[in-house]
Amino acid sequence: MDVEILLFDGYDELDAIGPYEVFRLAGARTDSIDASLVTLDPTDVIEARSGLRVQPDGVVSEHPEMLLVPGGGWSDRDSPGVRREYERGEIPDALADRFDSGTTLASVCTGSLLFVAAGVLEGRPAATHHTAHDDFREMGIDLREERFVDDGRVLTASGITSGFDLALHIVERECGEAVADAVARELEYERAI
Repeated sequence: MDVEILLFDGYDELDAIGPYEVFRLAGARTDSIDASLVTLDPTDVIEARSGLRVQPDGVVSEHPEMLLVPGGGWSDRDSPGVRREYERGEIPDALADRFDSGTTLASVCTGSLLFVAAGVLEGRPAATHHTAHDDFREMGIDLREERFVDDGRVLTASGITSGFDLALHIVERECGEAVADAVARELEYERAI
């Protein structure tokens, strides 16, 4: 499975880089999974919420197997991040198009709010960061206060470090428990679930 991690200005570093590292370590053990960092539009550098500058591998493909969306910047209306992307609508439109064509979607933290804007959480249980719980409820989303929720083609993780749990779950789903456990050991990470 090829996992594309969709970056945008103001994303939370750990939401993206944590799962990326999990997928890359799994890919070193098996050819069943790979990860890349992508953007919606071509750019040389993308800047994360805390200033980390990353050179993406390219732009999101038309039909990725899985697209993972980090959170960051939902609570700060004046900075780049999820809130701005939610209001612009370009990423939600791209997510809806990819989902309609068969892409599995995953989010970490407030990245799930972009799924709300894309219309893919209607009637689905989902997790998000605790700072967005009230927003989820007001939007009528079936909020689950869990580390992550796997609803088949839509997976959501609650917040920041739960991205590790979500990524390890995806590795287990795609590559088996032994690979996921080996990656967790290499990361010195105790799986929560």
